[in-house]
Amino acid sequence: MDAYYQRNEVSNSDLSWLKKQMYGDDTPDPTEAYKFGTLVDALLTEFHKVDLFKKQVDGVQYKDEDWEAGLAMKKAFEKDAFCQNLLAQSSTQEVMSKMREFEFDTLKFSLNVRCKWDLFMDRLGWGGDIKSTAAATQKQFEDAVKYFDYDRQRAWYMDIAGSNQDILIGISKKNFKIFKVPIKRGGELYNSGKEKYSFLAFQWWTLFR
Repeated sequence: MDAYYQRNEVSNSDLSWLKKQMYGDDTPDPTEAYKFGTLVDALLTEFHKVDLFKKQVDGVQYKDEDWEAGLAMKKAFEKDAFCQNLLAQSSTQEVMSKMREFEFDTLKFSLNVRCKWDLFMDRLGWGGDIKSTAAATQKQFEDAVKYFDYDRQRAWYMDIAGSNQDILIGISKKNFKIFKVPIKRGGELYNSGKEKYSFLAFQWWTLFR
């Protein structure tokens, strides 16, 4: 397992785990989706982990159809001028951690937190995340942002880095189209994401402090 996931700071993934414990989860088993997302991330941001001949990432074997879809998604990303420019300016898989103060329902508390960026432009102080998606249209991807709590993830990352903006980039595994959802501090997605993470962070602090 990546050493990042063995660190003891609170991550957005920890909040997702807590939400499932609190409310249950009737969504399909995410194992295959996570595995495929790891492939796309590696092809774009951690190519040193990729074995093109064996069709493996860090020794994990992929089916031919998933491998070919991943390569097509990589090609689509690299053909997009905005994505190409963003990748060229960014450090990839950058880990950030800090002690953060939170406020929920007027109560202030602190947690040691972390995040790991797909893309972060140190010079500009902001970045974004790449999502493989089953969405086939911009509208479907925008709907997925709130359904899968991507807004919570991005607000969490923005507030650790102190970013005033962010970008979600969806790559369709259905038709290989690129979808972009910009996020601004104070905007609807940032505000909904912050509201979500503040509630869950408070629950985490209450249970595990």
